[in-house]
Amino acid sequence: MRRPPELAQVAALGLIQGVAELLPVSSSAHIAAVPQLLGWEVAEWDAARRKELEVALHAGAALALAPELLRLLPDAKTLALSLAPPVIVGGLFERVIEERMGDLVAGLLLGATALALADQVPGKGSPRDPGLFLGLAQAAALVPGVSRSGATLAVARALGYSRAEATRLSFGVAGPVLVGATALKAWRGRRTADRKLVGAGVAASFVGTRAALKLFGLERGALWPFALERVVLAALVRYRRRA
Repeated sequence: MRRPPELAQVAALGLIQGVAELLPVSSSAHIAAVPQLLGWEVAEWDAARRKELEVALHAGAALALAPELLRLLPDAKTLALSLAPPVIVGGLFERVIEERMGDLVAGLLLGATALALADQVPGKGSPRDPGLFLGLAQAAALVPGVSRSGATLAVARALGYSRAEATRLSFGVAGPVLVGATALKAWRGRRTADRKLVGAGVAASFVGTRAALKLFGLERGALWPFALERVVLAALVRYRRRA
């Protein structure tokens, strides 16, 4: 099968990013896995160029979600406690995590297990100070494939929040981390970035995210379908590696 041009691949990944960013399935895992499964050139890019693409796609999604993220921000104490663990762990161990804990399959399965188990908890009310637990979840989500929204959703459900409350809280605390991490990585790569690649990635991700918002909104029902999708993707990636 003939490969689509590189910019077409970037545009397609931007649309995928837009949908995956709204779901607890790990958008980064899908952006890494889809090119591998389809044999696209993006999968053969060097690490620096793949990082540029990841930053561009996250930037487009963050821009598209900005109004909703601002509306869902939690109180100052919850926000501060939810930010501290990922900032500290990311600042100290980012490279170690990427180099030594980068097994995409393991991350996908870990996140799937957490979602499936946590969603069995009935929503019986809200704990007073969930911020630190959500922060630890976001720190755990630094492991590739786990998913920031998936980890925070699982923790919020485990703490007793209803599905609707957990979804709103997940987006509220994960949004600032998404924006901050994307801005930091963009600043690091500002001098060497491929502007055409970055522009295409940002635009496609922005369009994909806005379209997904119109179609799906932010509310989530049962989480087991997302856990199942993660398991299927992990199985496909593992099969591809062996093949």
